[in-house]
Amino acid sequence: MRGCAPDAGRITLLGLDAVRQRRAVQERIGVQLQSQALWPDLTVEETLKTFRALFRRKASLEELLERFLLEDKRRSLVKTLSGGQKQRLSVATALVNDPEVVFLDEPTTGLDPQARHSFWDLIRDMRRHGKTVIVTTHYMEEAEALCERVAIMDQGRIMALDTPRQLIRGLAFDNTVECSFAGSVRRERLLALPAVRDVRSEDGSNFLFTNDVPATLTGLMNVTDDGGERVQGLQVRTATLEDVFISLTGRRLRD
Repeated sequence: MRGCAPDAGRITLLGLDAVRQRRAVQERIGVQLQSQALWPDLTVEETLKTFRALFRRKASLEELLERFLLEDKRRSLVKTLSGGQKQRLSVATALVNDPEVVFLDEPTTGLDPQARHSFWDLIRDMRRHGKTVIVTTHYMEEAEALCERVAIMDQGRIMALDTPRQLIRGLAFDNTVECSFAGSVRRERLLALPAVRDVRSEDGSNFLFTNDVPATLTGLMNVTDDGGERVQGLQVRTATLEDVFISLTGRRLRD
């Protein structure tokens, strides 16, 4: 089984043609998919040994158990593990061949905040061990915290590619004012507020992109909706990657 055959284009990875030199590429990369391919009735140790058997190049089993905090679970069945432990095991299986490049597909989806931040430490540890880690994520704060370069994709197209800092600096504004009203407010009215560079609206929230928060807020306090009501919800924040995505696509990031 080879999946979808390419019909155009070319992919090179580590100087190798990903199609013509597929086996050589597979030996040097690790992949963890969002849907975990784990056998529930195997132990943690058996799972890692099974994956290691698929490759000529092998990472140390003991080192993997230690790095992913699974030493005390080595004889536990996969089906008895917590969600965070299963996720750590899933990523450990992607490192059994000591790969140079690791692909992680939404590795923290479904984890609680504490488990997510623990997982961030594992990703940073991979980088310290010289791995190139490519992560797909719907969490903009995750990309901002972990990544040296970020590609923002929408509908299969790369909209922007740069460091998080440069992407944010490329915005025409420094801050975002998120506000909501009980009724509707015309976009033109919000766009006319002092220092507002752009306005996006979604799901009842209005995002005002501004370079002067006090001036924008002063003007906003005088705005009423079509029912005569003033602003009900209000939040101010400095620009983030989330704002870059909204600015590029006109909407928030969705699953």
